[in-house]
This record gives sequence, structure tokens and C-alpha cells, in this order.
Amino acid sequence: MSVSMRLVAFAPATSSTPPFDQGWFLQVLGEVEGLQLTNGKSDYMQECAVAGELSGPAYWVYTADAEYSAGEIDGLRQEVAALDTLCERGYHVNFVPCSLTGSEKKLLVMDVDSTLIGQEVIDELAVAAGRGAEVAAVTERAMRGELDFEQSLRERVCALAGLSEDVIAQVAGSVKFSAGAHELVSLFLEAGHAVCVVSGGFMQVLAPLAGELSLTRYRANRLEVDDGALTGKVTGQVVTAEVKRESLLEWAQEFGVDLSQVLAVGDGANDILMLGQAELGVAYCAKEALREVADAQVPFPRLDAVRHFVGF
Repeated sequence: MSVSMRLVAFAPATSSTPPFDQGWFLQVLGEVEGLQLTNGKSDYMQECAVAGELSGPAYWVYTADAEYSAGEIDGLRQEVAALDTLCERGYHVNFVPCSLTGSEKKLLVMDVDSTLIGQEVIDELAVAAGRGAEVAAVTERAMRGELDFEQSLRERVCALAGLSEDVIAQVAGSVKFSAGAHELVSLFLEAGHAVCVVSGGFMQVLAPLAGELSLTRYRANRLEVDDGALTGKVTGQVVTAEVKRESLLEWAQEFGVDLSQVLAVGDGANDILMLGQAELGVAYCAKEALREVADAQVPFPRLDAVRHFVGF
């Protein structure tokens, strides 16, 4: 008995790398017992340069229908990930459930900082408060899963006490979306799907970004402000890894989307539970802790590459 799935492979496209070698690629995968590929095709995706976004590199993508008769999809993922010859050339191979390429309504849930946008907002605020390096080091450890997220967030926000509320708007105005963010969101929304984001960052920065993209729903922490200055605290419930997972489940129920049609995208350890709840959890330019458990990867800064997992 075989399992049907979709193959989505990425390869670098730079002046220092050769073109996508389809023959060699298929020869390598041909050594995987029980794997059969059909209807394969390769496409060259040009560099991405859109106002308000970071620039994104060109890349190759190869897609094909796949049948696997030697086990389940997770085992196949592990076997192919261990093929050093692919890794050495920068090829990244993903296997995606076929159900995601159908016409059923889908839900895309994304993290914000270092996923939907290219910055960590709390680090930018800390720079304005004169404590940039100190806070950035804590952020990095939290994203690697070395610190409790809620505790580390409260400690970092405490460093912002006394900062003028006006600085929030300044930082929000300097934020840039990840390359391809507008394209990815538009494709999903225009096809009738829902796009939501949930962030360990802050509503004061996220709200205008969500409005620009016409996001279906969004959720984040809120910085407490008193007399025009930050108090060094957040109000209400902190958006933890558990809250991210529960937000995904809440939105899936609200929009009548079966969990088999849910994709989640993130970059850090606090996204692990959210990605684990989705049918396809995608690690985007992610920390090792998330890459180790994700179903699929986009290892280069092109958020719109997620489109290939649903056949857009």
C-alpha cells in the first residue's frame, strides 16, 4: 500500500550556483526505496523587490506528485533529509500531504516577528531605550528555546520602562515585511481562504500591519502605557506558545476549516506547539529547535515560497 503526497523542493539560484540539475536530482531521489515521482516540473522564481518589503533572492522550485510504498510520510522526510548529497548543494526537499492542494477552504496561521516581518520589534524598541544588545541577546535565547518565553518577555519589556509612546509609532513605521509577504497573503485571501497571525510581539505595531494586509484575524501582546510612556509591563494575557496553539484551533473552528487544511508558519521555539497542531508546520528561516520538528522548511528569505505547498 502506498501513500500519496506532493514533493516541493527548493534549490538556490545565485551567480555562484549552477542551474537546477533536474537529472541529477531525480537520480539521487531514485535511490530512495519505494519512492516514485510523476508529473515533475522545475520553475525559476525571480528576485522579489516590493515596496515595504525586504528584498528576496531568486530560487528554483521543483514540484512533483509522489507515491511512497515503504512507510509513512514522516519516515520519508527523515530519510531524504539525511541525504548529504542534496544538503551539500543546498537542495531542500519537502513532502506535503496531497489534501492541501485541493479546493477546500484553508487557514494559514503565521508568526509575526522574523516571519511575517523581518525584524524583532522588541529588539528595535530596546535600541531606542539604549538597551539593544542586552535585550537582543535574551530574544535570541528565547527563540532558541533556552528560556521560558513569558518570563523572558516580561524581563525584556521591563527594559522599555520610561520609553516615550511615540517611539512605538516610529518603530512601526520602520518595520519591513518579509519578502513576498504581500503576495502570499493576497493569494490565500483571493482564493477564499483565511489568513491569521499570532505574535509574541505587540498590538500597537501589529495592528497597522494587519490592516495593510487585510488579515482575517490577528493577536498579540499589548504594551502598557501611562501618561505617554511605557510602564515596562504588558496588559492582559501574554501570547505564549500555548496561546499560539489555542489561537490556531479557535480560528479553525470559527471559519469552519478542518485541521487537515491548516498551515502554520514560524521561526522560533515558541512556534513549536502551533506548528505541531497544523496539518503542515513550516519552519521559515528558523532556529534549529523548530527546524527539528517542522514538517517542511523554507530556508531562505522568501515568505511567498509557502505558496508552493498548496499548489499556488
